[in-house]
Amino acid sequence: MKDLLTKFLKPYWKLIILAIVLLLAQAMSNLYLPSLNADIINNGVAKSDIRYIIKTGGFMLVVTLLLAACTIASSYLSSKISMSFGRDMRRAIFYKVESFSQADLDKFGTPSLITRNTNDVHQMQMLVHLGLNLMVMAPIMCIGGVIMALRQDVVLSFSIVIIAPLMAAVVGILLAKATPLFRSIQVKIDRVNQIMREKLMGVRVIRAFVRNDYEVRRFDEANRDLTTTALRVNRMIALAIPLLIIIMDISTIGIIWFGGHRIESGAMPIGNLTAFLSYIMEIMISVTIAMSMFIMVPRAEASAERILEVLNTKPSIQDPPKPVVPRNIKGHVEFCDVEFCYPGAEEPVLRDISFIATPGKTTAIIGSTGCGKSTLVNLIPRFYDVTGGSIKIDGTDIRDMLLRDLRARIGLVPQKAFLFSGTIADNLRYGNENATDEELWHALEIAQAKDFVMELPGKLYAPVEQGGVNFSGGQRQRLAIARALVKKPEIYVFDDSFSALDFQTDAQLRLALKDETVNSTVIIVAQRVSTIMDAHQIVTLNDDGTIAGIGTHTELMETCEVYRDIVYSQLSEEEVA
Repeated sequence: MKDLLTKFLKPYWKLIILAIVLLLAQAMSNLYLPSLNADIINNGVAKSDIRYIIKTGGFMLVVTLLLAACTIASSYLSSKISMSFGRDMRRAIFYKVESFSQADLDKFGTPSLITRNTNDVHQMQMLVHLGLNLMVMAPIMCIGGVIMALRQDVVLSFSIVIIAPLMAAVVGILLAKATPLFRSIQVKIDRVNQIMREKLMGVRVIRAFVRNDYEVRRFDEANRDLTTTALRVNRMIALAIPLLIIIMDISTIGIIWFGGHRIESGAMPIGNLTAFLSYIMEIMISVTIAMSMFIMVPRAEASAERILEVLNTKPSIQDPPKPVVPRNIKGHVEFCDVEFCYPGAEEPVLRDISFIATPGKTTAIIGSTGCGKSTLVNLIPRFYDVTGGSIKIDGTDIRDMLLRDLRARIGLVPQKAFLFSGTIADNLRYGNENATDEELWHALEIAQAKDFVMELPGKLYAPVEQGGVNFSGGQRQRLAIARALVKKPEIYVFDDSFSALDFQTDAQLRLALKDETVNSTVIIVAQRVSTIMDAHQIVTLNDDGTIAGIGTHTELMETCEVYRDIVYSQLSEEEVA
């Protein structure tokens, strides 16, 4: 946690120093007021000196106004510092996650990353905010209170030796019991977020299978588990406050009793007892404040560990130390004995994959479900890195290229078409923010999306809800294809991106794509044979992730049994002929 605070608070050290100076002035003003009050009682009231009372009272008013000004200013600065601290930390986590490979994202999980960038950052932000106000103030008030109490009466000050360790013991015992629970709370929040996210994303499936009651029970179990743990912690905290108040009240009674005897014997004036009680209260309040901060520290420390786990994670896929910048990129893609195994898996998903995809030609990849088709094309933009062999673009190993340069040359349409909230134009310009409206309409026309976009009230500027849920699956796929076309890359990768289209739209789209991608390399992953029958070469995969055959449709029908089985499972002999 220390490293995290040092890193993100360093830019604000001037503001922090100013806030501490203001807090010091606030504390000194606060500590000075009881002494002035004792002087009024001892000198003004005892001697019936009205002028002294008015003079000292006026000075007390000035000190009070100074105290109020310092309090307002320090509160403003602490808020500004803590909010800036939280903003910088969220930005750092977001940028770090952006650099993660798919394997790194799988390691943490989406719900956990969301919790770390929201709840965990909030815990750290609250620690900084209250720390600048309370944690700085508490030791100043405690030390200052002890010094001022000694000035009032040394004998009564020995009561502090009993009170302070007793309060510290109460705080220490409760912290020892509460600290492990704070760490488990953050994990349980992850679980609640995960179930809630699944509920929202899979709401149609849940309703279709009439599993609402089951999901309610599942969420209720996770929610109750979190609530039970949080209640245990809060009960401990709730127990601390009355215990400390009892100690404070008993201490006050004892001080008044002993102080009364000292006043009766003439060892101290009554005003000093009043001031001494104020200082003792300041000391005990500062201990209570420190306790509340110490209760926050374990939870913030647990959050800091989770945040540092993200920030200290070295992305498994990074730019090479000495990147190669290829010239005259044409999009020539070559797989050389590629093997890939997911982290922790016993067997590779892909093995001995070798083929070449050339510009101006379409390479199709087909195979049974789970044979590794999507995994194969995800290796091209380095979402995952090969565990054996190499992938080359125009003769350069993609691991020797900058990620930005590599991905700038690839137009990927993922298996699940995802649209961002905004407008259609915003989504289409995602790959080329300088694209004109004419270029957008051209891409929509090729993607067979122009007709339905023209019918929308805002046309190009029609709203798109998060995930594109206000469009059908086929419309989302066509908009995603148009987005890739606007980018005008050297390599197009269509990962089963025609699955939601009817056969007529599919055929029209592929026909329009031929002219648009005449100088580009096109790689298509498909389940439907009709989508890839006209491809220049078809790579057929076995169930174990090896190549069963490569060739045209006609060649594979003669030489590859796996391909023939796929074709005859979808088409009749007349349709094949």
